[in-house]
Amino acid sequence: MITMKELGIIRRLFYRDHLSLSEIERRTGLTCKTIRGWLKETEGTVPTYRRQRIADSKLTPFAELLTKALETDLHRPKRERRSALKLFAELKAAGYTGSYSRVTDYIRQWRVQGGATRGRAFVPLQFELGEAFQFD
Repeated sequence: MITMKELGIIRRLFYRDHLSLSEIERRTGLTCKTIRGWLKETEGTVPTYRRQRIADSKLTPFAELLTKALETDLHRPKRERRSALKLFAELKAAGYTGSYSRVTDYIRQWRVQGGATRGRAFVPLQFELGEAFQFD
């Protein structure tokens, strides 16, 4: 991970000292492509890696099936829920030809987006007199 200090050094070498990208590469040990990308960033921001989104994957036709399976498992007790490996095997049986990691990525995203939230009830362990039980 790059720090603001390293980014400042690279900017100083390029803008103030007017060194070439290859010279900065020699001095810092970074590649020209990396240095060029960091110089394109707006000042004051640290560049981060951004993975490109794949519009359609082999999982896309099976996404609805996988989502229904995850929602069904959400209502089951935790011990009876299917693992990602079992869900992957079910998708394979349905004709899925993609990889296991694509399935686990989808499950992880589904959970982050609120798919795994299930309302839990709060039951107080202390009650006021006459609130929990009624004796006549």
